[in-house]
Amino acid sequence: MDTSTSARRLADTAALLADPTRAAICLALLDGRAWTAGELARHAKVAAPTATGHLNRLVAAGLLAEERQGRHRYLRLAGPAAAELVEGLAQFTGGPAAPVASLRAARREGELARARTCYDHLAGALGVAVTEAMTARGLLDDRHGLALTPAGTDWLGANGVTVAPGRRAAVRACLDFTERRPHLAGAVGAALCGHALTAGWVERRPDSRAVRVTAAGERALHELLGLRWDAAPRDAGRSPDAA
Repeated sequence: MDTSTSARRLADTAALLADPTRAAICLALLDGRAWTAGELARHAKVAAPTATGHLNRLVAAGLLAEERQGRHRYLRLAGPAAAELVEGLAQFTGGPAAPVASLRAARREGELARARTCYDHLAGALGVAVTEAMTARGLLDDRHGLALTPAGTDWLGANGVTVAPGRRAAVRACLDFTERRPHLAGAVGAALCGHALTAGWVERRPDSRAVRVTAAGERALHELLGLRWDAAPRDAGRSPDAA
């Protein structure tokens, strides 16, 4: 592929996400779940026919995947690469942050910064704290890019965290756009997030990709990683045990 063709395709993809409605749709889907077209229309505050047009363009471009069940059309990000693209672009918003319009909006932003999912792995202060605690305990090695150590493999198995096989990288460092420090992504990050949800360590907040650490999760974080999550109100986390 020559340079001019690559440049045109890059520009076409950038143009897709330059629209506020399509950007809002993609950001919502970073929670890793499939949404109906109607849910996405309400989230983006547009009429259903308008949302359909935007969704069709995103599907045609390969950024979204769709599945139909009866009358319902479900959509999700096409995969980790699409999620990485959206999350990566969110880091380059530039300029001063827009003023928060209400206490509700401020609370929502705080919840997202504290603990959320980034497609299929943990992010925000929680994701960073877990990653740094795993590194401090020798479960991850960050000397030459993030890598899982033999001790980390044993730790995952001992705690019932099953990593799905596949061509996806086992471990990847994902720069957290609120913390400006890396959190754990890749197949291991996805497996750890899935286990945390299934085990009830974290639970999703309604209508948001923010998650809340439960009492069981607080105990697990402390027992397994030395984190005292309840003692860290905003930046969550790095207890003296994990520093």
